[in-house]
Amino acid sequence: MHDIQMTKEGLVVPDYPTIPFIKGDGIGPEIWEQAQRIFDQAVFLTYQEKKQIQWQEVLAGQRAFDETGSYLPQETLDIIKKQLISIKGPLTTPIGEGIRSINVALRQTLDLYVCMRPVRYFKGVPSPVKHPEWTDMVVFRENTEDIYAGIEFAAESIEAKKLMTFLADELNVTNIRFPKTSAIGIKPISSQGSKRLVRAAIEHALAHQKQFVTLVHKGNIMKFTEGGFKKWGYEVAEQEYAEQTFTYHTYDTIKKELGEDQANQALQKAQQAGKLIVKDCIADIFLEEIIARPKDHQVIATMNLNGDYISDALAAQVGGVGISPGANFNLQSGHAVFEATHGTAPKFAGKNKVNPCSVLLSGVLMFRYLGWGEVAERIERAIEQAIASKKVTFDFAAQLPEAVEVSLSVFSQQIFDQL
Repeated sequence: MHDIQMTKEGLVVPDYPTIPFIKGDGIGPEIWEQAQRIFDQAVFLTYQEKKQIQWQEVLAGQRAFDETGSYLPQETLDIIKKQLISIKGPLTTPIGEGIRSINVALRQTLDLYVCMRPVRYFKGVPSPVKHPEWTDMVVFRENTEDIYAGIEFAAESIEAKKLMTFLADELNVTNIRFPKTSAIGIKPISSQGSKRLVRAAIEHALAHQKQFVTLVHKGNIMKFTEGGFKKWGYEVAEQEYAEQTFTYHTYDTIKKELGEDQANQALQKAQQAGKLIVKDCIADIFLEEIIARPKDHQVIATMNLNGDYISDALAAQVGGVGISPGANFNLQSGHAVFEATHGTAPKFAGKNKVNPCSVLLSGVLMFRYLGWGEVAERIERAIEQAIASKKVTFDFAAQLPEAVEVSLSVFSQQIFDQL
C-alpha cells in the first residue's frame, strides 16, 4: 500500500509513498533531474531503506499538450487527486484561447485554498537590502478567490455590455468612467474562503510559536471585499482562538472606550502572557514595512492578488524567486501541490545554468508535510553549506564578491555531497 491517506486524525503516510511529479517546461526537466537525486539521497541517508519515495511521473504543460493535445490531461488530475501529494517544476502558461493557467487550474480543481510561501534568508545569498536576515516570514495567500477566480470580460464584448447594462439599470452604478470601452472583472471574496485561510495562518503561527499574524488588505478602498477579509479574519481570531490571541481590533475597541493607556496595557499584558498578536495592515503600507521594519511581521494572511505581489517582493529581499519555495494546500482533504515559484526561463533551457533551490526548498516543505522532518533539515543544511562555499550558479555569482560561477549540475553536486 503506497497511497497517502487523509483520516480524521490527519495525514497517514506509508513508508513507501507514491508521489506524482511534473518535470515542468523550459528549465524544469534539468532542474528536476538534479532535485530528484538529491531528494532520494537525503531520504536514503536518513532512513536507509526503511523509507523511500515511489516517484510517478505525470504530464502537464507543453510536453503534455504535444503528446496528448491537453495542457492538463484528465489522467494527470485523476492521479494527483488520488495520491493527495505531488510536486512540480515550472509550467508554461498557454497563450490565447483555452486554459488560463495550469497552476491556477490545479489550485481551483483541487480547491488548494492555501498558497504558502515561506521567506527566509540563507547566509551568503546576495540581497539588495542591508539586513536580509531580518526577513523571516510565511505568507498564507488565499488561492481560490479574488481576481484569480477568472471572472472577466473583454472590452466591447457582448458579455461586458450585458454586465454594464445590468450594473447601470439594476444597481444604479454610474461611476464607470468609460462603460462602452471598459473591460470588466468581478472580484469574489467570501467569509468562508477568508476564514479558512486565516484559520490556517493562525494554526501555523500557534504551532510554530510565532508572535504575530498580520492580515494584509486594501479595505480602506474595497470596503466589502478586502474590508470583509479583515473583518472575517478578526472574527476567526476572536471567536475561535480567544484564549490564545489578542487582536488589534480588540485594542482599538479598548482605546475607543477606555483610552490609549488602557489599550496599551491590555496589549502589553497579552504579550507578556505569550498570546499571539493578530493585527492588520493596508497592503501598500505593508510593502513599505517589509523593507523598513520586517521584524514586525512573521505570519501573513492575505488575498490572492495581494499575496502574489507580496510573495515576490519578499523573495527579492532574500535572494529572489530562484530560492523561493511554494506549497498549495487543502488542509481538509490533505491535497498538496509543491512547486517551484519561478518561471520556465526558456532562454536558459538546456544550458545547465540555473539555480535549483526553488524546487529543492519546495521539496523541503513537502518532506515536512509528510512528517519526514529529518530529511527536510538535511537538505536545508546542505543548501546552506553549498551557498557558503561561494561556488554558485550565475544568478548568485553575479552579485557575490569573490564568488565562482558554476553550472547547475556542479552546484547540485555540491548540495548532494553535503547531504
